Amino acid sequence: MDERLKGKKVSAISLGCDKNRVDLEKILFRLKDYGFEIVENVSDANIVIVNTCAFITPAKQEALDNIFQMCLLKNSGAIEKVIVSGCLSQRHKDELVKEIPEVDAFLVAADNQNICQIIEKLYGVEQSKPKSKLGRIFTSRGAYAYLKIAEGCSNACSYCTIPRIKGRYQSYPIDEIVDEAKYLADNGVKELIVVAQDVTRYGEDLYGKNRLVELCQRLAKIDKIKWIRLHYAYPEKTDDNLLNFIEKEPKMCKYLDIPLQHIDDRILKSMRRRMSEEDTRKLIDKLTSEYHNIELRTTFIVGYPSETKADFEKLCDFVKKTRFDYAGFFPYYREENTPSYFMEGQVSEFTKKRRLKKIQKIQSNVVTEKTKEKIGKVFTVLVDYFDENTGLYVGHTEFLSPTVDFGVEIVDNENVKVGEFVKVKFVDFNGENYKGVYYESSK
Repeated sequence: MDERLKGKKVSAISLGCDKNRVDLEKILFRLKDYGFEIVENVSDANIVIVNTCAFITPAKQEALDNIFQMCLLKNSGAIEKVIVSGCLSQRHKDELVKEIPEVDAFLVAADNQNICQIIEKLYGVEQSKPKSKLGRIFTSRGAYAYLKIAEGCSNACSYCTIPRIKGRYQSYPIDEIVDEAKYLADNGVKELIVVAQDVTRYGEDLYGKNRLVELCQRLAKIDKIKWIRLHYAYPEKTDDNLLNFIEKEPKMCKYLDIPLQHIDDRILKSMRRRMSEEDTRKLIDKLTSEYHNIELRTTFIVGYPSETKADFEKLCDFVKKTRFDYAGFFPYYREENTPSYFMEGQVSEFTKKRRLKKIQKIQSNVVTEKTKEKIGKVFTVLVDYFDENTGLYVGHTEFLSPTVDFGVEIVDNENVKVGEFVKVKFVDFNGENYKGVYYESSK
């Protein structure tokens, strides 16, 4: 390391999805391996990386707010360099370079592996050769980590910007994924959260056939890995082969995140979704009858262009009767350069907000009833962190995805350690987290 870079500290702001987080963790490892010190607080840093999201309008605004805040710190002399990575930079680099000249570098995905050389250039230092060493600096709490198995998406849903930002679906080689999983296991990870924009298409582009189950079989053979969770499964690819494997493999979390987006046939077709209403209902019936041990999370969009009151009421009825374990709802965001941007029948913001509030209330009532079913029962919990504000340890079960679903607050700290499995008896639910008491240790 050049003398001019010695002692430089780097901090990062992580925004957006778990796939974005994986990219940032690899960037931070390269920086640490090079010789930079990684610090948590931007106030202690010389260089700040803002890792951005650009999926929907609120995400873009959050990214811009953080960028402007870091630029103000730079202008005041508190930090030296501001670097922007992630989807916002990938999607709008050319215009951002013109509009925010205070930013020292905007990175696209191909730049990530050269982050050290980019910083060398910013400081006028002779550039070194990039290293290809495997590694991650974990930014999540606890003993779980995200394992990204593919980049991009080829589904081309009418409302989605991902294909334009990330390109077509590209599976990573299975051996590379397994090697990374072994690295994660050797570094204390006990739960792998397998992620991609669509995990259920894994391998089709690279090997000519779907190899998701084969990949998970190989991951399950890693001794130190105890849980494997899938995010995100598309409905048309969620077949009996996958469901049988999840149900029978002890290490697979009995949990699936399947974005459905709507239930009305006309809306689904306009969205360019590949499942009809009839096939969607058949899949849900199968999950709730034949595979009822697998808990289901899903997402829906309300206020999509041309969605009528009747369409929305049909969706509400579907949510009420299906009783999803977990469901997220988003108002439709009109994103530039997507097919739905140009569609007629755009729904007013007032109507979208009103519909969103109504359907969230329906799901809230469902959740209130379903959480009662777990009170008094004992579950295995992976402990994620100690909350200094409450004085309690917080973890998650195999049916609760960390940072996405509810947490589990554990009473009795003497027998609980971060990164360990414990059995916990659920005694209450406060609307945000379950509360449980230590029952016994779990191996």
